[in-house]
Amino acid sequence: MEGPQHKHLTIKSWAEDDRPREKLITKGRQALSDAELLGILLASGNKNETAVQLAQRILNSHQNSINQLAKLQLNDLKKFKGVGEAKAVTIAAALEIGRRRNDETVYEKPKITSSQQAYTILKSKLSDLPHEEFWVMFMTRSNSVIKTECISRGGISGTVVDVRLILKPAIECLASSIILSHNHPSGNLKPSNEDIFLTKKVKEAAMLMDISLQDHIIIGDQSYLSFADEGLL
Repeated sequence: MEGPQHKHLTIKSWAEDDRPREKLITKGRQALSDAELLGILLASGNKNETAVQLAQRILNSHQNSINQLAKLQLNDLKKFKGVGEAKAVTIAAALEIGRRRNDETVYEKPKITSSQQAYTILKSKLSDLPHEEFWVMFMTRSNSVIKTECISRGGISGTVVDVRLILKPAIECLASSIILSHNHPSGNLKPSNEDIFLTKKVKEAAMLMDISLQDHIIIGDQSYLSFADEGLL
């Protein structure tokens, strides 16, 4: 007479903090072991192993090395019970993404140290337009550009700008400083009374959020005016 068969625990029966998906959500991806990360890709194991146990066996058979695992072909992965074609493809795709990330050159965000540098970035967006647009450059404390975003589009003679539409994305992207910019389709770089008033209004509102206004750049016909350079801030 055969003895009782051992029934393995499924991942769902584990404590919630020990389940790979829940652990990643609550503690972050860095908290997971290689086997737990691979277990998430597998999604399920077989009748004798959980996804994590299967992942541990796969890694153990290849020196517990992600580099060794990345060398496997689909048929090599499919030799493990519980790994079909779909799971093998998922693992191969994830490893290929990791390989491509390592090969990719790290993109360095531009750092703004002068109005000329800001103008170089902004002129491609604002020069030669037949209508006015208002853009904001959002930057870190070290003046690296986080993003550059269009806040409003208007007509030939002006565009309406709501200060709240400037500060909302600044807060969301944790910007420490901003540069305002808009174009004058006429080519006249002289700031209007409305330009000066808006600049002052934004500067005062941004200060309340501990965000500094670095400059306001008016872009004309292949030239620009900087409020900071002209002492207008």
